[in-house]
Amino acid sequence: MSEPASSSVEQIVEKVWLSIAERRLRPGVQLKEEQIAAVFHVSRARVRRALTLLERDGLVTIIPNRGAFVCKPSVEEARDVFFVRRTVERCVVERLCAAVSKADVKRLRDHVAREREANAQDVTTDIIKLSGGFHLLLAELVGSDFLFTTMRDLIARSSLITAVYRNTTRFNCGPDEHAEIVDAVSAGDSTRATQLMAHHLEHVEAALDLSDIRDLSHDLRAALT
Repeated sequence: MSEPASSSVEQIVEKVWLSIAERRLRPGVQLKEEQIAAVFHVSRARVRRALTLLERDGLVTIIPNRGAFVCKPSVEEARDVFFVRRTVERCVVERLCAAVSKADVKRLRDHVAREREANAQDVTTDIIKLSGGFHLLLAELVGSDFLFTTMRDLIARSSLITAVYRNTTRFNCGPDEHAEIVDAVSAGDSTRATQLMAHHLEHVEAALDLSDIRDLSHDLRAALT
């Protein structure tokens, strides 16, 4: 019998991120290097590189001499992240409306189509990835490295916050509202596009119960496999 294939750093990062976003890893759980290395059939050095990237994205806290832990976002941090997102995404939409191309619109519509397919098939992993990916694509199309990097960080933090605080198991950053935003961007209607984005983010934040941290899984191996 052949040995299981080892995973890349990027694959480890994505699996841990999805385990958090899908509510299979709780805030505060320790991400033990030896366990992760065994799950993914990799060296602890590769695991450490993955954990460093997760720390960069605000999903993991690395404490010297103690290890890595899934971050515990406070209610205040959750509100701050969505406040900043509203400000940054308004800028992204305004910039894109002023210079959107037919190719840009096609990429956005194709992305929304993939979101609809994932929702129709109820594939949670794809729903989560594509929902955040829509907002990241908007920033990418603007062509600003700063806005793209800022959005990447905000989306990662939002995913953790949403996983911890949302009221239902259904990830609700859905394609219908995204499609409306694309229509407004396509028309170059900055006023409508920014209003729709603000409403969309308010809708996502309103689905959160910013009162208590959920009791998610402590079992690292079960969450990642």
